This record gives sequence, structure tokens and C-alpha cells, in this order.
Amino acid sequence: TLPRESFYWLAVLVTFALGTATGDWTLELTGWSPGVSVLLPLGLIAAITLLWKFGANPVLSFWLAYILTRPLGANIGDWLASPKVAQPGEPTGLDLGTFTTSLIFLGLILATVVYLTVTRSDVTETHEATHAAPATSNPRRERTALAGFGLLALATAALLVWAHGQPHVGPAAEEDNTSAVQMAPGQAVKKFPPAKVDALKKLASTSLKDARSGDATGAHAAAQSLRDLWDADQASLQPLDQTGWTSIDAQMDKVLGTFGIDHSNPPMSPAQQEKELNALLTDMG
Repeated sequence: TLPRESFYWLAVLVTFALGTATGDWTLELTGWSPGVSVLLPLGLIAAITLLWKFGANPVLSFWLAYILTRPLGANIGDWLASPKVAQPGEPTGLDLGTFTTSLIFLGLILATVVYLTVTRSDVTETHEATHAAPATSNPRRERTALAGFGLLALATAALLVWAHGQPHVGPAAEEDNTSAVQMAPGQAVKKFPPAKVDALKKLASTSLKDARSGDATGAHAAAQSLRDLWDADQASLQPLDQTGWTSIDAQMDKVLGTFGIDHSNPPMSPAQQEKELNALLTDMG
């Protein structure tokens, strides 16, 4: 019916819109890693399942569990994709990357669809033919389970308040990475493999050359490749020298800002791009 269909899609819209934000908010509030944060929605879903088995209203139980699947999925995604080593306040995980993580989720979704298509176990008529009719609901148990949902909500709130009060590193502000410690030319990359430094310098030099010659497209493309290479090498370079990596990363961010890469501003003048690229090349020796 139209009311049922409208209710369903409204619930999906609200869940998808707020679920991921709730998962990220949990990380920021508590300072937990994504791997630990997975346990909260997972535990709540398990508790809701137990209350449903006890006699809680099945419709309420379903929607409460359904809403929690979104932050659960978001936290699992962060856990799988986040790097093993990150800046303080940033999430850490298994470092599978967003592409591999997406393939994993896609594979699980396809497997589920194939299973349900073959078994038709999600079809009402099939389920009724293979399962006994559900017992009549027990109003007393429903009320008891409703009180259980209330206690579960209070316990969750208390846990989050307690976790927030524990010492932990909060997320760094976006502008924090621009205030890195200044280091002598070449000092920041002294502990990095020369081959990796040379590859970064080559891309920075290409971008600088194109900016000077007026080739805005080529300069932007080289800067984009520079960003991609720097991000790809983070897991291997950052553990070698945290201070050096932070210093180069801050200057790298300034370079990207002049091209409008990962920043909301439009590209700046070629002179500004040349200035920041020269500073980056100086920092890398």
C-alpha cells in the first residue's frame, strides 16, 4: 500500500542519511578505533535480537536493528579501509583501501541476493510453507521487552558518556596540518627511501615546469599524480619519521590548495602555484 511504501522509503532515507554520520560521530566522541566501534552497533543488534526472541514487538525490533545496520556498516568500512598507521585522531584499520573494501561489500551483497533468489526464503509464502505459524504475541512480554529497550538505550548513553570522558585523541582540525614544524632543506625526507623521494620530486618538478610554461592542465594533472603518490606512500613513509612526514604533508597540502585539489577553492594563480611547489622541492632537498 502507499502508506507502507512511503513509510519504508522514509525510514531508508533517514537511516542512510544519519547512519554513517552516527558511526563517524561515535569515533569522534569516544576516540575508539573503527575496529572497536564495530562492537557497539553489533552488540546492540544482538541485544535487540535477544529481546525479540523474548517477546518484544517484532516490528519495533526489526526497525531498531535495521537502523543500527548503517553505523555498523560504516564502522566496518572504516575498519577495513583505514590505514594501519595514521595521524593522531585519525582512524586506523586493516589498510585494505576503499576499492578492495567496496569489492568485499559488493561480493557479500551479490552472494546474499543469489542465495535469496535461489532459496526464496525471504518470500512470505515460502516461509509460511516451511515454518510453523508464530505464537500469539504476549502483551506482558512486549511491555517487559519495551522496558528492556529503554534500559538498553540508557546503558548505551552511559557507555558513550563514560568513553567520552576517558583520555583520548580527538580528530584533528582540517587546518592543523598546515602548522608543521619547519625543518632544514632535505631534513624532512632524510629517513625516507631515496627512490620514493625522487619520484615525488619528479612529479613536483613536472608540475612546476608546466605551471611556468602556462600549461595549466598539465600542471594540475602532475599535482594530482603527486597527491596520489604521496597518499599511496603514507603507510610506508610515516612510520619512518613522523615529524618529517608531517612537515612534508603540510607543504603538500599548501601545494594542493593552490590547484584546488582536495580544497573547495578554485585554482590560484600560476605564481602562487610556483611559490608553493618551489617550497615543496626545497623541503625535499
